[in-house]
Amino acid sequence: MTVLRRWRTWAWVLPAVVLLLVFVYYPIADNLRLSLFSWNAFSPEPRFVGLDNYAEAFGDPVFWRALGNNTAYAVISLIFQGGLSLVLAALLEELVGRRMRGVLRTLYFIPAAMSITVVGVLFSFLYNPRYGLLNEALKGVGLGRLAKAWLGEEGSAIWSVIAMSQWQSVGYTAVLFVVAIQRIPREYYEAAKVDGGGPVRMFFSITLPMVREMTTLVVILTISGAFLVFNEVMVMTAGGPDNSSQVLGTWLYRKAFMEDDMGYAATIATVIFVITFAIAAAQLAVSRRRRYDA
Repeated sequence: MTVLRRWRTWAWVLPAVVLLLVFVYYPIADNLRLSLFSWNAFSPEPRFVGLDNYAEAFGDPVFWRALGNNTAYAVISLIFQGGLSLVLAALLEELVGRRMRGVLRTLYFIPAAMSITVVGVLFSFLYNPRYGLLNEALKGVGLGRLAKAWLGEEGSAIWSVIAMSQWQSVGYTAVLFVVAIQRIPREYYEAAKVDGGGPVRMFFSITLPMVREMTTLVVILTISGAFLVFNEVMVMTAGGPDNSSQVLGTWLYRKAFMEDDMGYAATIATVIFVITFAIAAAQLAVSRRRRYDA
């Protein structure tokens, strides 16, 4: 009976395992293999070049600029989506009336439900140097000297895209934290109030430790998303001006589909996979260790 039950379990699990092998793990392994070849869409036969593609990538200043932009994306996303979202969620749960909470949650979540393409086009209009709302607002408050072509200057293009991304994502992660906070037993807060604990102390002593698992999830999603970002940059700047807003995803796209250098593109894809996998594995290991220590 135990053997039969085990086979039934495998019968249910096997389709998912097959799908993962075919559509996830095999493409990853094949991409790693292809990164060792020089080839394009019209190559009769890929030519083995070993690690030459990796040497070319690590010697390419645009690659390092794209990696730096992804890193900046990740750091700022952690501050806003990991930090500000948690504070916002705590404020919603503690300081806002029950009726108003639902309204505010909906308002915060609406940007996350919008298409990235639509949001990108919308912010392109906001950043427009001639009639954009941002420059007009700066002029209206006497800060006209700060007005600029936000998406057309090397020093501001990537930061403008990152700002748009935070506007769209903060509400989503705040809702995730709201769900985690609602699962905390209210008795903890009531006991803290009896002991004279204020909102700030309860946040650091109760809320922050009790949402640790959700924080781990948000950190993994945020950092992975920062290194996988593509649509926002492609819609708003396409990596310009002068490659100043390139990220690894857009540089991969350009190499693969505009310059037809598939081997180099496979190399960039492998680098993205290694970075995201290493970050996720490290975060999960730290989270598991904390759980066991607790």
